[in-house]
Amino acid sequence: MLEVRLLYKKLENYSQVLEQTVQERTAELRESEARYRSLTELASDWYWEQDENGNFTKVSGPVLEMLGVRVDALVGEARGVQVSGWNEAEREALQATIAARQPFLDFVFSRVNADGSQQKFQVSGEPMFNRYCRFIGYRGIGVELTAKK
Repeated sequence: MLEVRLLYKKLENYSQVLEQTVQERTAELRESEARYRSLTELASDWYWEQDENGNFTKVSGPVLEMLGVRVDALVGEARGVQVSGWNEAEREALQATIAARQPFLDFVFSRVNADGSQQKFQVSGEPMFNRYCRFIGYRGIGVELTAKK
């Protein structure tokens, strides 16, 4: 009985050490995630995610105003992208890449605003898949090149 009691005590101590290790690793992971988010925000004007239908699900930064996307696109009611003024050849090339579920790096596209001014944007994105390899959307970052000049 004494040996069994000692084994239970040893198991309890091991469980406490394991729990402490899990808490430490979780804290390290959260810190790492916070650094990653901070670097992403510094490296780009916005971060975005879309579902498999092309609806924006997450957006950080002024992408909605810059791209002319209505806010209802975040609730999934409609894609909401105002296509007037966009360079159609560039948009078609980007849409073909997305339809093929291919990643894209530093893709530049532009639009002409109603006042005649031109805006240029650069985006990078990658397809997202769930653990069953089912396509669930895209995520990426973007910058407005016009403002950088």
